[in-house]
Amino acid sequence: MRMTDLKIQRQRAIAGLIRADALSSQEELAQRLTDLGYAVTQATVSRDLEQLGAVKVRRGGQLAYALAGEPAQEPAPRLATVLRDWVRSIDVAAAMVVVKTPPGSAHLIGVALDQSDMPEAVGNICGDDTSFIACRSAEDADALAGKLRSMAGVR
Repeated sequence: MRMTDLKIQRQRAIAGLIRADALSSQEELAQRLTDLGYAVTQATVSRDLEQLGAVKVRRGGQLAYALAGEPAQEPAPRLATVLRDWVRSIDVAAAMVVVKTPPGSAHLIGVALDQSDMPEAVGNICGDDTSFIACRSAEDADALAGKLRSMAGVR
């Protein structure tokens, strides 16, 4: 992978993390990127934030990063944004919804889903590129998959 491709992928991950969660420090962001498999320094994170136009805003009573021009969002719109940006496919398997993402992005779906009000979802487990969402029944899984597909703009 070329260095510019890695930078673009890393900056997309940063944007997704900022959209999905209230991150208040470069160190916290660097740790999340490390958890995703990116080897970063605080200086790299600082440059990426500047290039992305990230600014600190008050979100939920605390200062956190936001992307310039994007209002701080409530969880449901945040879920829709994350789904649109990161979902490749959504399938149903019995009482589970299986969401496929690019490598290193599944946890973004899990975090946004945890912060939203989706009563069909009991919980989720995220790997590298797949998020498994447990539902109470097959009917709930079908309903949730329909909602998520609609929000993500996928079939």
